[in-house]
Amino acid sequence: MDPLFDFTGKVALVTGGSRGLGYQMVKAFAERGADVIIASRKLENCEAVAEECRALGVRALAISAHVGKWPDCDRLVEGAYAAFGRVDILVNNAGMSPRAPSHEVSEALFDSVVNLNFKGPFRLASQIGKRMYDAGAKGEGGGCIINVTSSGSLMPLPQVVPYGSSKAALNAMSESFAHEYAPHVRVNTLSPGAFKTDIVQAWPDKGEGPIPTPRGVAADPSDIVTAALFLASPASVNVTGALIRCDGGQH
Repeated sequence: MDPLFDFTGKVALVTGGSRGLGYQMVKAFAERGADVIIASRKLENCEAVAEECRALGVRALAISAHVGKWPDCDRLVEGAYAAFGRVDILVNNAGMSPRAPSHEVSEALFDSVVNLNFKGPFRLASQIGKRMYDAGAKGEGGGCIINVTSSGSLMPLPQVVPYGSSKAALNAMSESFAHEYAPHVRVNTLSPGAFKTDIVQAWPDKGEGPIPTPRGVAADPSDIVTAALFLASPASVNVTGALIRCDGGQH
């Protein structure tokens, strides 16, 4: 294994880790030796992924948490540190993007989107980031945080305004935390474009048709995961406060 991408001895926490891109990231970290914490709302789904990871020879913890709610975020943090004593890599991946005409968006829907996409990631990044910083200050290693946004945070899209706006807030949050928790914690944003996970089954072409980007096709999850591995690895030691577009040249 390339030493730059050997995560043996590291602990990675991935929200929204039981399906889609989050699942692919969990498996990629585990395949490279990291112990993993899988968080999502449905415990049974997290446990299934944890079993897959344990079969790879690493430790895995499944935690049910709605990361749009701060008490759940705090319980997730406490559970992670109780089990492993540290978190080296935090991936704020959980999110939602319901489509609706803006004049029909209810306050409840608006709050749900913003809570999951921004409020929860803020809580996790602030609480875990501070612990990472303190560990780094003691010479025990710092950590890195990857906030997953999307191309929707960088371009105007109709009928998903709360989604795009909350993801844009996440972009700004990454830059602020990169300064606040430096030099012991690196904080970056990963911005995917269209990619093929189970969500593409709702697309008319099942994700197989051409899309209007220079690359021309929706990405495979592995095309996105490699960018996350880079941001979590020593290969990106000089990268912090950055927004990494992994969107096939969409903008």
